[in-house]
Amino acid sequence: MTTMKEIAERTGVSISTVSLVLNNRDVGRVKPTVAKKVRKTAETLGYKPNPLARSLRTSKTRILGFVSDEIATTPYAGRLILGAQDAARSLGYMLLTVNTNGDAELEDHEISTLRQYGVDGFIYARMFNQRTTLPEGVKPLPTVLLDGSDADGRAPSIVPDEESIGYDATRHLIRAGCRSIAYIGANDRTYAADTGRRAGYRRALQEAGRRFDPGLEVGTTFNQPALDVVERLFDERHPDGFFCFNDARAWYVYEAAARRGLVVARDVSVVGVDNHRIFAETLAPRLTTVDLPHYEMGYWSTLKLVSLIEHRSLGGLPLPETRSPIPPLDGNAARIHCTLIDKESVRR
Repeated sequence: MTTMKEIAERTGVSISTVSLVLNNRDVGRVKPTVAKKVRKTAETLGYKPNPLARSLRTSKTRILGFVSDEIATTPYAGRLILGAQDAARSLGYMLLTVNTNGDAELEDHEISTLRQYGVDGFIYARMFNQRTTLPEGVKPLPTVLLDGSDADGRAPSIVPDEESIGYDATRHLIRAGCRSIAYIGANDRTYAADTGRRAGYRRALQEAGRRFDPGLEVGTTFNQPALDVVERLFDERHPDGFFCFNDARAWYVYEAAARRGLVVARDVSVVGVDNHRIFAETLAPRLTTVDLPHYEMGYWSTLKLVSLIEHRSLGGLPLPETRSPIPPLDGNAARIHCTLIDKESVRR
């Protein structure tokens, strides 16, 4: 088994320098050319760190706990977890993921189990950008809140910039020439996502000199009640542009338009949110949508957590190429701008 001493001898540097590089603590301490040489030598010699020895030496396991309520059962959650895992792997950490299905008793049990495994910190993930009170079990350890904000204002958090979603989507419809733009929102107004997107929708209308019409802003759930709401909107208000809370709600706009002999992208324009693989890619014409940067949020949450655990800045680390830029790590409340993907459902 290759040791740090062998790598140090081969590269002509000290063992402490090798340790800094192989533990990803070299930024600002070791010249980049030296660090590159150390990593190349370690790779050539087949160096493998001993996690048990390291945990005994540092009292750190380099294991992170990822706790979610419903997130692990949703179609897009894989991107959240993948982003967190990729960042953890790049920093020499392992991610353990548990899902609680919103059961408080199960959540307490899973958090307790993760602490028995000696996790160094927690990523606590929520659904739909909720204002959240952290469970007591995570509070003794560094914790980052993913897709939610801490009601107590203590834990760092990252959420989508919800208002910019509504603003960008509505501006896109305005530029396409839509004269009467409706918002198909969520029925549950407690979601920060819905509140922010409504605000962005209204701001875009105001900036364009459009009068806000409360009758064009509706909230709905799913299935037949949702279709009924959208059909009434068509018949009573005759909008030619639709900004939808998510891609699933855009489905009802497509169906209601078809029932009236209207063609999406010719007679009405539609923008959704999520870039949901099923809806955004299978609807015809393909749905223009705002991509929620789940991978980027997951990646940021791990970087932020490790910076808390190791009491150091990770600002100099290279970042992966992503659709939305990963925000800086400074500050405790990050908002990530979401990218609008122009496909075929908006009139040219």
